[in-house]
Amino acid sequence: MNTDLAIVLLLLSVAVAMFIAGRPRMDAVALIMIVALPFTGVITPREALAGFSDPNIVLIAAMFVIGEGLVRTGVARRLGDWIGSRAAGSETRLMILLMLAVGGLGALMSSTAVVAIFIPVVLRVAQTTGTAPGRLMMPLSVAALISGMLTLVATAPNLVVNAELIREGLRGFGFFSFTPFGLPVLILGIVYMLVARRMLNAAPAKPSSIGRRPSLRDWIGQYGLAGRAYRFRVTPGSPLIGRRLQDLSLRASGVNVLAVERNRGFATELIRPAGRTELLAGDILLVDVPAPDVRIEALRQRFGAEPLPLGDGSYFTDGSQDLGMAEVILPPESVLVGQTVLKARVREAFGMTVIGLRRGRAVHGQGLLSEKLKAGDALLLFGFWQDIRRLRGDAADFVVLSLPAELDDVSPAANKAPHALAALAVAVGLMVSGLVANVQAALIGCLLMGLSGCVDFRAAYRSISWKSLVLIVGMLPFSVALQRTGGVDLAANLLLATIGGATPRLVLATLFAVTAALSVFISNTGTAVLMAPVALAVAKDLGMSPYPFAMTVALAASAAFMTPISSPVNTLVVGPGNYGFGDFLRVGVPFTLLVLVVTVLLVPWLLPLR
Repeated sequence: MNTDLAIVLLLLSVAVAMFIAGRPRMDAVALIMIVALPFTGVITPREALAGFSDPNIVLIAAMFVIGEGLVRTGVARRLGDWIGSRAAGSETRLMILLMLAVGGLGALMSSTAVVAIFIPVVLRVAQTTGTAPGRLMMPLSVAALISGMLTLVATAPNLVVNAELIREGLRGFGFFSFTPFGLPVLILGIVYMLVARRMLNAAPAKPSSIGRRPSLRDWIGQYGLAGRAYRFRVTPGSPLIGRRLQDLSLRASGVNVLAVERNRGFATELIRPAGRTELLAGDILLVDVPAPDVRIEALRQRFGAEPLPLGDGSYFTDGSQDLGMAEVILPPESVLVGQTVLKARVREAFGMTVIGLRRGRAVHGQGLLSEKLKAGDALLLFGFWQDIRRLRGDAADFVVLSLPAELDDVSPAANKAPHALAALAVAVGLMVSGLVANVQAALIGCLLMGLSGCVDFRAAYRSISWKSLVLIVGMLPFSVALQRTGGVDLAANLLLATIGGATPRLVLATLFAVTAALSVFISNTGTAVLMAPVALAVAKDLGMSPYPFAMTVALAASAAFMTPISSPVNTLVVGPGNYGFGDFLRVGVPFTLLVLVVTVLLVPWLLPLR
């Protein structure tokens, strides 16, 4: 071993030790190595910093932005809500749909972001169905990790391995080169988790009221809103067609029109009801009837309206991406004091409808519209989220008591979901077709997301995981330094000497095991940076195709199932799932071995060794 190699290996050992200790943070370690490596004389400062100009780094950043577009437009959230509705109380069906959705979505965006999106969705579904969160969080993380095996851009290790192939003058992997391996692993993962869930924490979800904000469902119960909500469609022969709401005097009849659903081609638009709103055939009216003596059936027949189901059987909570509630209190100086709810004309002034009144502990439901308002009254207002947010600035007439927990889940660009899907389709289509480089395709997707209003600059920059990018950039110089000092050849020779004249499948199995073991201690991205050149060197020494060996390293880097610190994906689910270190060992170690077997069987079959 020469002196230069010894110094590089010493620095690498120091970096690994700091990764294991967790001090300092990983991106700081990477920056230290960028500074330290040029002092060895093995690489130049320009080479140490070359990772910042690597197209794959830009590609990873661009995919973060595209993923943010899917989050801000509510595409991912709607997918989660759809899963909850389709599961219909079946834990098995819920787990299958959850893992399929997470795997599919994670194939196109950051798996860490996918898990962050789905954790509140899973907790909400668990609370509703009484399912233990611990039975669902581990399948969530397993599916997110497997999603990295489905496409080229699904996870950073894939791009690192692909970049190493290109650096060696070889043709890189295609967009779907990973899919034939990832799909069987995803199916295996679903079957495995259906069996292994018995080993997971089965404590049922328990609501906690300590320090939490009220939910829409809490207010529905407190203010007695159940049974007051209706949905009616304006039929083609209805006398409502062409008439304005102000001409119908519905509020005087004890009926509040809260919103109007209108079909706009492929999308449904929710319209804020104003006096000048003109009704069209096919419009769906969301109606609140606070007075029990209103003959709603007679009104429906009179106006030729068709009754429709509520959706989730509650008070329009299935529309919580657009509509919500707020609880406010009237200060003594409010202009509303002394007026009735009907005459206060809150909708005209603030764009919201009063649907509940609480005076002390007493809730007034009947006769709400004719009730005179007093200082200190608490009002429950219903309306669009943008109006609810503006309430904070109307301190003269309202003091906001509380805003619901659902406000945190509202997608800021929910009406741009079709645009986000179109931008994603263009980016993926360009990558698959090969018409432009992958990084150009991703940047085009980012531009389309921005031009269509799915993301803005602030959201785009915030969405990028700079920590991950700096980590990759900081580890890339090690690959160059180890190749230049003979470290890669030494590692390849040691690996071959250890397994002797083993069969190619045993070599692949050993390569997988070493990569998976390293990812327990350092990030899977850092592992891929170190092991990709070793895999190519082993293939060269054996006189075999480099592609099966490169694919094995990429798949093994994503098989970080064994500990809660193997991947940020695992770390995120520890708290919500109430897991310990042993839970990951019991579930992750056997599954990693299964993935190893699948990899060793499939890779040489689909990617010929010679």
